[in-house]
Order: sequence, then C-alpha cells, then structure tokens
Amino acid sequence: MARVKYTGSDVDLMARMMRAEAEGEGKLGMLMVGNVIVNRAKANCGDFEGLRTIPQVIYQVQGGNYSFEAVQKGNVFYQRARESERRLAEQTLKYWRQHPSKYALWYFNPYAACPPTWYDQPFAGQFKQHCYYEPEANTCEGAYRW
Repeated sequence: MARVKYTGSDVDLMARMMRAEAEGEGKLGMLMVGNVIVNRAKANCGDFEGLRTIPQVIYQVQGGNYSFEAVQKGNVFYQRARESERRLAEQTLKYWRQHPSKYALWYFNPYAACPPTWYDQPFAGQFKQHCYYEPEANTCEGAYRW
C-alpha cells in the first residue's frame, strides 16, 4: 500500500522535482527530498493544510512564489524524468522514510551551518548540504503518520 495515492504522471513530476532539488546529493539526497514531498501531502496542517496530491504540493504557491525553488527557476525541473529518478520517486511514494527527512516538512541549503530552527520548526538533521526540519511537537500529527 502506498503512503499517498499517485498516478504515473505524479511519479514523473516527483522524479523531476527530486532531481532538480538534489541531484548533486546522489540517490539518498533525492530520496530525502521525495520524502518531504510525500510528508507535505500527508501532513494536512499549517502551510500544508488541504494539500492532498503530489501536484498540489509541488506547485504550491506561498508568499507569491512557488514553495520549491526548482519550479520557480526552471533548471532541470523542466527536463524529462529519467528512469532512475522515477524508481526513486516510486520508493518514496510507496514506503521509503529515513532520518533526517523521515518526518520533515521543510529543507533548504543554507550554504553555511544549519540553523537550530527554520520558520520556528526544530532542526531534524542534515544530509550533505540540505538541512531538514520537522514540525514542532504536537503541532502536526499528520506528518508522523505512515
């Protein structure tokens, strides 16, 4: 059973996003970005309330900008999905979760040390250049569901 409902086009979209956001961090880095996307679709709290599909998460606009920089700037996001990234996307949609992105709803690359909080949410850990942040305790139970 998948963590969220998805279609073949969702797999392609997610694969493109994972590649665009974390290709330089290898397969594990791309899996972690994919996990954040799935977590946002499951969370139903805060900034992610009402988001239920992969396209809703990826094309979400906050403060006049897309939530993901790759959508805003284009770069490799607008290239075709490769089969290797499609397999990674399906892994995260079906079952994959790992620290520090296991419950994370946010990540970013600060080009410096990871701050202890991001938008008042606690630091969960770092993988290569990306810092991951989980929701503050007891504020978003949906992020912690399978």
